[in-house]
Amino acid sequence: MSEIFEKLAQAVIDGEPEDAVALATEALEQGVNPLECITKGLTVGIQKVGELFASGEYFLPELIIGADAMKGGLDVLEPALLGGQKREVVAQVVLGTVEGDLHEIGKTLVGTMLTANGFQVKDIGVDQPASAFVAAAKEVDATIIGASALLTTTMLQQEKLVQALTEAGLRDKVKVMVGGAPVTDTYSKKIGADGYAEDAISAVDLAFRLADAPA
Repeated sequence: MSEIFEKLAQAVIDGEPEDAVALATEALEQGVNPLECITKGLTVGIQKVGELFASGEYFLPELIIGADAMKGGLDVLEPALLGGQKREVVAQVVLGTVEGDLHEIGKTLVGTMLTANGFQVKDIGVDQPASAFVAAAKEVDATIIGASALLTTTMLQQEKLVQALTEAGLRDKVKVMVGGAPVTDTYSKKIGADGYAEDAISAVDLAFRLADAPA
């Protein structure tokens, strides 16, 4: 059984979504516990991808295809959990790209990585006003909002989001993490956000800290 876990991990490390799907399907057909396939296979793989990225051996393309492989496997395995053992949810997260900004890859990658690490993610998409983030946070009872901005002209929307949460009376309950090419830690502090993440790996670490949960 450990062999199937190793193969699942390797499919993620190698960035092979089709292999991950096939292996996940095969594992379910063999009656392997889907939760173990995730925790001992896919998660091990994506953690290795994160280590390789952090060390400079992997770059953004490898990170993206690794996450795609992880998502492919999860798409097969997670429905199988519905009738059985569910993964414990670390926290509810609302994720989106701010109004006026259509960039999606970074946000999607963060969402995949968060899902892989046990967060329940509601991705509201791109070009979303502050009101949409607030509404989604209320809908899923979120404790974290992740707002991405890839343009200097749209990063101002992140500040509007913080203000909107305050006006909605949610600021004490909902943590805000921001990211995107022009965004900095200094800017994050200036607008009153709770943290800044430079990339998908650091976004996961930050989310664990904001959720006050062990990584």
